[in-house]
Amino acid sequence: MEGEKKSAAISDVGAWAMNVISSVGIIMANKQLMSLHGYAFSFATTLTGFHFAVTALVGVVSNATGYSASKHVPLWELLWFSIVANMSITGMNLSLMLNSVGFYQISKLSMIPVVCVMEWILHNKNYSREVKMSVVVVVIGVGVCTVTDVKVNAKGFLCACIAVLSTSLQQISIGSLQKKYSIGSFELLSKTAPIQAASLLLLGPFVDYFLIGKSIVNYKMSSGAILFILLSCSLAVFCNVSQYLCIGRFSAVSFQVLGHMKTVCVLTLGWLLFDSELTLKNIMGMVTAVIGMIIYSWAVEVEKQSNNKVTPHTKNSLTEEEIRLLKEGVENTPVKDIEIGESKG
Repeated sequence: MEGEKKSAAISDVGAWAMNVISSVGIIMANKQLMSLHGYAFSFATTLTGFHFAVTALVGVVSNATGYSASKHVPLWELLWFSIVANMSITGMNLSLMLNSVGFYQISKLSMIPVVCVMEWILHNKNYSREVKMSVVVVVIGVGVCTVTDVKVNAKGFLCACIAVLSTSLQQISIGSLQKKYSIGSFELLSKTAPIQAASLLLLGPFVDYFLIGKSIVNYKMSSGAILFILLSCSLAVFCNVSQYLCIGRFSAVSFQVLGHMKTVCVLTLGWLLFDSELTLKNIMGMVTAVIGMIIYSWAVEVEKQSNNKVTPHTKNSLTEEEIRLLKEGVENTPVKDIEIGESKG
């Protein structure tokens, strides 16, 4: 039992580490690829289509080689999930374009309480006071270190709302689909990735043209740009797989809360590698966010232990009740048989 717990803990840490490292890596790679000082490949939606195309290819190879098994999931569920996921990607890009960076960060932070409310509505899930408090601490910490100017308009606000709702629903759906069809994280990803890739590669260039006023057809591709696109796509495979793994193992709320560790890492690496400004306000916010994440991890563990203590007690009492009823049934059965026999006679 202890060996199983240790291996499970190592797997959990491995999934989180993969997600943090790949997410931070892809942000850094995309920064070089998309910035004006880099290769100025600013076609974000089309690039996401490339990401899912490579992920789908890896899934096909994995199924063909027998590394992963393909389980049945109804096509309408996959289509619905892909539409929600693509709305999330497009909504986020539109929100970033139409709103200030400050409001964009606030909309991202609002996903934590939105996910909590949606899980309560959809799955009747309740959270302890400690978990709620830790979520507030994380939101305040990340807000302090990332939110600067806050400007909003009607179109931007609408896009932000669509982005937040669709992203929250998408992340909740990842976990619920895995449980509903007893399907692994990679197996589910390999089914949704081809649909997302096809739709994003088809519509992505038009969305990007609307966003930045440039066509990908006119972009002059260089060997450096191709290299960074391939690097971004490779990291995206690990990022997508680890996202499904983390949500499948934990929950959408945990993924959101502990996922803000990526924000702290990006700010720190930006300061180390790109000479980004790191003020006392940023540092205070990052420290607060990390403290919130530690409190959250502790609160979730306490909640798990309390649930484990309650569950065996309930099972024992039910079992005793069942035994009592069975005994009464055994004792009463012969009497009833005699009575029936006598009445028949």
